Amino acid sequence: MNIANKSVLITGANRGIGQALVNEAIRRGAKRVFAGTRGALQHADKRVTPLSLDVTSASQIQRAVEEVHALDVLINNAGVAIYDDLSNVEVIEQHLAVNLLGVLKVTNAFLPLLKESKGAIVNNLSLAGLAPLPVIPGYSISKAAAFNMTQSLRALLASQGVTVHAVVLGPVDTDMNRGFNIPKASPESAARNIFDGLEKGEEDIFPDPASLSIAEDWRGGVGKTLERQFAAFVPQNAAIAG
Repeated sequence: MNIANKSVLITGANRGIGQALVNEAIRRGAKRVFAGTRGALQHADKRVTPLSLDVTSASQIQRAVEEVHALDVLINNAGVAIYDDLSNVEVIEQHLAVNLLGVLKVTNAFLPLLKESKGAIVNNLSLAGLAPLPVIPGYSISKAAAFNMTQSLRALLASQGVTVHAVVLGPVDTDMNRGFNIPKASPESAARNIFDGLEKGEEDIFPDPASLSIAEDWRGGVGKTLERQFAAFVPQNAAIAG
């Protein structure tokens, strides 16, 4: 998947990694970049088209679909992280609404275009989806569920020419990680490595030093082995409606 001359949609594009992904897509020669945000967005490059896109809003998702007529790459980047201690179920539900169901709803909505282009889905996930970060357990739960969903989509869409990629993010210097006093990668370097991984066809992309440190163990570990074994249960003619 070479980004040059491709159409790319990025959710959560107004800041942090999302903003860096928009700029990196333009730098790599994308034909058009749809920048999905909940608020107003302005960009100097005319190839960037702002979209009002709250991933929890069915009506905004539908309006976004009506504005996008061709799509090669969908990057599900929008997310929320709230400190909690699992005592408030509403906080967990909020995480799931954005980080799991929002990703799935946006993916399903744009799947017809991605099937037509034989495109790619990129889901920005987290190391906390592989092992919980106890200060943000609601976030960790939602990312674990989103990782599992990403693996399922990968198996279900394999026969239809749509590739599905999991981005395993470690600490990146964004507002979401402001409270953690630890080494952090820059959003720009993470964006570069995400696109590098996509262009190399990596199923699981480890775009920063912290996540890269476990990449080899993950790719050769029991989790990845089971994913491949379980994918064999999907009938060759299985299809996701869209």
